[in-house]
Amino acid sequence: MTLRDFIDKLLGRQPASAGMARERLQLVLAHDRSDLNPELLEQMRREILEVVSRYVEIDLEEGDVSLETEDRVTALVANLPIKRARPNPLPPGADPSMATV
Repeated sequence: MTLRDFIDKLLGRQPASAGMARERLQLVLAHDRSDLNPELLEQMRREILEVVSRYVEIDLEEGDVSLETEDRVTALVANLPIKRARPNPLPPGADPSMATV
């Protein structure tokens, strides 16, 4: 997120439609170049959130996992705001929402 994006979000401004179109096009190009279908990307997103949630409490509403392309390189980017670390990591398959901190 750029400083401009942060300020726009803070002030409640909506991004310009040209900027949104560019971001959508970049996402489509990233999907095409990576050969990942949307279902596989969604499964990866859920699993990444599950694993990270074992170790830290994350803000799921503000978090995002996406593909980004820059200079013909596609990257899987996870932007996961951390609320706090868990004193004891949760075992695999545990429900993070039921954990006590």
